[in-house]
Amino acid sequence: MRYTHPGGSSRRLPVGYPLRQLQTAGGATLSEDTRPEAADGPGPDETPTDTPRRRPGLTLAALLIAAFAVGLDQWTKFLAEANLDPQEPVRILGGLIYLSLTWNSGAAFSLGTGYTWIFTIVASAVVVFLVFLSRKIAYPAWAVAIGLVLGGAAGNLVDRYFREPGFAHGHVVDFLSAFKPFGEAFPIFNIADSALCCGVVLIVLLELTGHGFSPESRTPAKDEQDVEAEAA
Repeated sequence: MRYTHPGGSSRRLPVGYPLRQLQTAGGATLSEDTRPEAADGPGPDETPTDTPRRRPGLTLAALLIAAFAVGLDQWTKFLAEANLDPQEPVRILGGLIYLSLTWNSGAAFSLGTGYTWIFTIVASAVVVFLVFLSRKIAYPAWAVAIGLVLGGAAGNLVDRYFREPGFAHGHVVDFLSAFKPFGEAFPIFNIADSALCCGVVLIVLLELTGHGFSPESRTPAKDEQDVEAEAA
C-alpha cells in the first residue's frame, strides 16, 4: 500500500501497517475514537436541566418569621397575665374578640387537656423537623408558611417547658376568645395558635394550586410564572 504525504511525497508502506497511525491533513487520527459526539460534547439528552435550588436567604427569612411570631406571642402572653383578670373578660372590636385569660394544659384551642407531656414531645419533634426542613426552602411563599408554622409551634412549646406547673408540663397561656367570653362560641387561643393555623392554611393553598414545596411537585406552568415574577 502506498501513502501520499500532504506535501506531495509518497512512500510504500509495509503490509499490515496499522491504519490507526495515519493522520489526515487536519491532524485527526483515522480511528473510531474520533466520533462527532466526543468532539461536540454531550448530546441534547445529556444536558443538565436547571432546577431551583435551596436558597439560604429564604431559610433565614423563615427563621426570622418564626422568631418574630415567638417574640410577639410571648410578649402578648406576658401582657395578658399582667393586666387581665381571669374572671373579668375585656370586650374589644365591638364584641368580635374578648380578652379572656386562661391556662391550657392541652393542645391548640384547648384541645386534649390532660396530656401535656405528650404534646410537649410532639411539639418538640415538629419544631426540630421544621428547622431542618427550612434548610431546603426554594420558594418565597414556603418561607412564609414554614416560618409561621414553626413560630406557632415554638411559641406554645416555650410555655410547655418553662411555665407552671413544671418543666415539660407547663400550661399554655390563652387569652383570645372569639365572639363570646370564656370560649363559649369558639375555643380560646393565642398568637402562636393563630400563626400556626395561618401557616397550615397557606401550605394547603400552595399545594392545591400547584405551588408545591419541591420542584417535582410543582406544575410547569406555575414554575414558569415564578421565574417570570422573580425576573421582573
